[in-house]
Amino acid sequence: MKLHLDTELCQGHSRCVMVAPELFDADEDGYSMLLHNGDVPASLHNKARLAVDNCPEYAIEVLEG
Repeated sequence: MKLHLDTELCQGHSRCVMVAPELFDADEDGYSMLLHNGDVPASLHNKARLAVDNCPEYAIEVLEG
């Protein structure tokens, strides 16, 4: 699984950072950024989907592969 973050849509709510800090961090302006190039270890698949579900801007998507 891989995540894609559309930085144009992100509004800096940081919900993804709160629910999945292993996968996301915030930049100096408070906008989300992906960690690990968006690659999601199997143990974090549920947290990745939780981050997608909690993004009010729909800026995160799961890329199955």
